[in-house]
Amino acid sequence: MQKILLVDSEKCTGCRACEMVCSVKHEGVSNPTRSRIHVIKWEAEGLALPMICQQCESPPCMAVCPKDAISHDAELGRVVVDYDLCIGCKMCVVACPFGGMGVDAVARKVVKCDLCDGDPICIRFCQPEALQYVPLSTVNLRKKRGAGLKFAELMSRFA
Repeated sequence: MQKILLVDSEKCTGCRACEMVCSVKHEGVSNPTRSRIHVIKWEAEGLALPMICQQCESPPCMAVCPKDAISHDAELGRVVVDYDLCIGCKMCVVACPFGGMGVDAVARKVVKCDLCDGDPICIRFCQPEALQYVPLSTVNLRKKRGAGLKFAELMSRFA
């Protein structure tokens, strides 16, 4: 059963626990800059929004990759980077409309959420339950679209 990682910006406190556990799991160090999820804060407005790969079915990042290093894993419903093929050109970072692709400055490679191979660690450490990993069939697509529109509005107002 395909699942999706949902972000509820109304519940996010900006604690950044998700960034810490992600960097420890993937890089072995507690360093939020090396995480695959990034929390953007608007302190004055009291807003925090976790930015993560949306695991698009037709990912723009995949379309622009000159080495075909990005593919879509239909079984888990995720977008995967083949680091043996990736040349680090960062075209995928530029192409992603959601800010879901990042660059690990230490390793000098593109990084993105891989859903921890179907068991995202970030959701277990998200105390306010702003992150949820739920079956795709249970997701209200209107809610997801609404969150996307809210994100776009925030980015246009505060970016």
